[in-house]
Amino acid sequence: MQLLGPDDTYLVQSDEDDTKFWGWKYAQGLGCTFEWKEEEEIDDSAKQSIAAMTPEEWRDRVKTGFQILPFHLQGRLDGHDGTQGGVKSNQGVAGKAEYDISLRPVAGWGQYPPLSSQLQHQNETSTKQTYSQFSTAGWLAKFPVFEPHWQITMAHARATGSINWNGTVYEFKDAPFYGEKNWGGAFPTKWYWSQCNSFDDYPDLSFTAGGGIRILPFSFLPGKRTETLGLIGIHYQGSFYEFVPWTSESEWEVDPWGTWKFRGRCTDKGKKFEADIVVTTDEDVPGVLLRAPTKDEGMQYFCRDSGFGNAVVSLCELEWDDNARDYIRATSRQCTVEVGGGPWWSTWKVKSQMSPILKKLIRLPYAFRRS
Repeated sequence: MQLLGPDDTYLVQSDEDDTKFWGWKYAQGLGCTFEWKEEEEIDDSAKQSIAAMTPEEWRDRVKTGFQILPFHLQGRLDGHDGTQGGVKSNQGVAGKAEYDISLRPVAGWGQYPPLSSQLQHQNETSTKQTYSQFSTAGWLAKFPVFEPHWQITMAHARATGSINWNGTVYEFKDAPFYGEKNWGGAFPTKWYWSQCNSFDDYPDLSFTAGGGIRILPFSFLPGKRTETLGLIGIHYQGSFYEFVPWTSESEWEVDPWGTWKFRGRCTDKGKKFEADIVVTTDEDVPGVLLRAPTKDEGMQYFCRDSGFGNAVVSLCELEWDDNARDYIRATSRQCTVEVGGGPWWSTWKVKSQMSPILKKLIRLPYAFRRS
């Protein structure tokens, strides 16, 4: 378990016994109990049979560990500073954290009810409209084709609860929350990622941008065996603006650290729009090195993250009158940013290009998805 805390601090706790880990196959649920309370009263067979628990049961029985349920997060870490030493016990400066957080979704990855509408009707048992959610990386992401798999489960949500970080307690209600999951054998050889849903004066705005180098799965495809792809997703006032390689143009310019620039233009059927996003970090924000899964060497220091990015987002429709330009600009100083893999010797400036064959393949069900 890796946990980023206030001021980009970092705690880690691990266990070599992977039988302590559990995960659901068809929903976002996973966890691990490092140590039980009153362990002598729980035999080995009982421990092996325990998977998900109710939040109340988890609080009573777990001494250290974590549990991620679709709408509730819990964790107790008795570990150490992850920036020093290894991941095993006593390989760094000791540190503790505890959190207990309930979640209320606002937007997944697709169309969603506007925040104002949700607040007005949050006590209603049903909604009149059905909002379909999409696979973040296209329908092929459902199958073991590309590594790693990536799904944004909550592009925007509200979190209520508390965090105790090394003795300091932080309590919050309806704080912005974002959730995603990766799974598979390893991360890309090189990637970038940025996300923000905490904007000044725009509580119903969220953006996610990510991209990297991935290996093509089919040996019969002509040319190179890798491709470099990126995407942008923006949720705003009940609408979803998606810039993906099979319907849009996108490009990025990302420094080894300090500047992330994204541009997307969608000219597919229906509404046409474009977006410009610029994220920077101040000179006194070095970020923190985190461990990420690698194909051959396991968890290694392979990416750098921070929660102190300065973001400016511009979103506009492509078909507008010069005398009535209507740009939506939002700013934030709480944008998360990341670079990973490498090498990062210079600025990474790329225009996203998908294999023509894969582009046709992934568009096959797109018309049904839009209906």
